[in-house]
Amino acid sequence: MPDFTIGETDFLLGGEPHRVIAGALHYFRVHPDQWADRIRKARLMGLNTIETYVAWNAHEPRRGEWDATGWNDLGRFLDLVAAEGMHAIVRPGPYICAEWHNGGLPVWLTGMPGIGLRRSEPQYLTEVTRYLERVYEIVVPRQIDRGGNVVLVQIENEYGAYGSDKDYLAELVRVTRDAGITVPLTTVDQPQPEMLRDGSLPELHLTGSFGSRATERLETLREHQPTGPLMCSEFWDGWFDWWGGLHHTTSVEEAATELDTLLAAGASVNIYMFHGGTNYGLTNGANDKGRYLPITTSYDYDAPLDEAGNPTAKYEAFREVIARYAEVPAETPAPAAAAPAFAVALTAIVGDGVKRAGTRHPAPPSFEALDHLGALVLYEADLPGGASRDGEPTVLEVDELRDQAWVAVDGRPVGTLSRTRGERTLLVPAGSHLALLVEEQGRVNYEHRLGEEKGLLAVPRLGGVPIEGWSATPIDLAELAASGSPLAWGPRVARGSFTLDAQADLFLDTAGFGKGFAFVNGLLLGRYWSNGPQRTLYVPAPVTRAGVNEVVVIELDGADPAVARFVAAPELGPLEE
Repeated sequence: MPDFTIGETDFLLGGEPHRVIAGALHYFRVHPDQWADRIRKARLMGLNTIETYVAWNAHEPRRGEWDATGWNDLGRFLDLVAAEGMHAIVRPGPYICAEWHNGGLPVWLTGMPGIGLRRSEPQYLTEVTRYLERVYEIVVPRQIDRGGNVVLVQIENEYGAYGSDKDYLAELVRVTRDAGITVPLTTVDQPQPEMLRDGSLPELHLTGSFGSRATERLETLREHQPTGPLMCSEFWDGWFDWWGGLHHTTSVEEAATELDTLLAAGASVNIYMFHGGTNYGLTNGANDKGRYLPITTSYDYDAPLDEAGNPTAKYEAFREVIARYAEVPAETPAPAAAAPAFAVALTAIVGDGVKRAGTRHPAPPSFEALDHLGALVLYEADLPGGASRDGEPTVLEVDELRDQAWVAVDGRPVGTLSRTRGERTLLVPAGSHLALLVEEQGRVNYEHRLGEEKGLLAVPRLGGVPIEGWSATPIDLAELAASGSPLAWGPRVARGSFTLDAQADLFLDTAGFGKGFAFVNGLLLGRYWSNGPQRTLYVPAPVTRAGVNEVVVIELDGADPAVARFVAAPELGPLEE
């Protein structure tokens, strides 16, 4: 069986020069029944390798509850890559960024008292070691020198942009090698001297992440990696979207030209993303560079395959470029077909739903203190007497809210507070009972805000008087979808059914909705928001069935959903002009 090594100027496959032409495809963002289709389309574009991150928090959302089945079956995913005759690159982090919630780190991990993230701190290293050993149990027997297809494993992820703890990187290498990983190990950083210096070790092969100015950036990379193959292991061919922004696309022609420049220079490449997929459920991350901006449900990324796995103009352009440097199959994937378009009447569900027997606390507890991994917590308290003068409206102050709250007094909605909009005060009418329904909108996926707590994080005040004595009720979205909400002012739940002749990709049109969540046949498709840019939610065909199907909408923002419309094509929002 051939080995895969690093030579003086090239990767060597069985001792012969080999160029890696890879594409990123995250198994945890794609329905498992669609993995094979996406992998095959990668091969038809001319790729010879599939790269994936491993999302720790997908595999172990609660400490000790490891799951490598279904959507998390990394072994099956790698085997499907091998079945298509392709190699694989595995990037287990433990930190991955990826616009994925908490950068891939589990909430239970980042919430450990005193833990030192992404450095050689004993508590952190103990947990990371345990995690990596579990990942490597899957990867080790699938390495190319054992008859498998894994050719590279990455250590950490863009670490030079975060820290410079060489002992930490060395410990990750030790754990990796001790676990039986024998293929070459790499690191990736943006090709800036300080990042390349801080983010790697002499025994690790440096690669770069960039999407433009390829010649210049390869030169910088070569200065720090004097021998061995040049590789852009994150060739950014698009970008991600956030709520309240525009839909991001990049020029097909410019992206193809940069790819051509890379390949003409003899470099290897990993296209990020080949197929972006979807942040199903509550898995979207968030950015905060002075303003909190949660990532959209769609991770389309303007990639060669769109969110639904259909080839785009970028697919064809990249295929033409790759054909100049490598053999490309004659077969091409079928173009996108229109999805079924129809409307479904929705019926409101009002029931016992959310039980309001929350736990009692002197101050409002965080989501983490409640051990709640969901999106919603209902906070309630009696308002202090005398805080409102002569029954007049009074200012409610909330110093730290993560991330948005719907506020009610005596069961009547009075407004919202938003972290993104920087809102900390609200004029509320006189009353005796205060309720805040708080949504966490996505966990920041990079830098010092990794692992930040969610919920009400300080004692609110009314007219300057602290509000004491709180109840907190975690809300399970699946339970809410099944049985409705007893809150007259809170979430509105509506359900409808529709019939299909056969399984089909669908696009749920959220125009006319406000803010909330949608399910089809029990799958939480993700979040929607009239704030845009995204206007449709993708429903993967394997979730649907011939016969009767069910759609459920949970609306938070005041809209009254009476109809769910499915449309023929996705609508991801307006573009920057």
